[in-house]
Amino acid sequence: MTNELVLSTIVDALEDVKGQDICVYDTAKKTSAFSHVVICSGTSNRQTRALANSVSRALKEMGRRVHGIEGSETGEWVLVDAGDIVVHCLQPAMRAYYNLEELWGPHKIEVAPLIKAPSEN
Repeated sequence: MTNELVLSTIVDALEDVKGQDICVYDTAKKTSAFSHVVICSGTSNRQTRALANSVSRALKEMGRRVHGIEGSETGEWVLVDAGDIVVHCLQPAMRAYYNLEELWGPHKIEVAPLIKAPSEN
């Protein structure tokens, strides 16, 4: 299973729950801990939890292991550990404060090609 297929599944799961400003970064040259980081905004605690749960469910359906979900208690910043891919679902204030894009950027992977066409879902 390629990382592109897994990333596509993650982006689709975030899109399904109306995730905002989805960014994907290739981090393989920056850390050996994981190969990609996905960052997404949600407008409320409920939505960030729903975004993380959607990603977790989609990955499990494709046979991928989810190592853990952190931050569900408050929902301000929920992290999904999918092994070589880490997904951050944050509320806008948390995202602006921690500015993960500065840490993992500046080179984003284009998200549009990762989104499946409606006929593919």
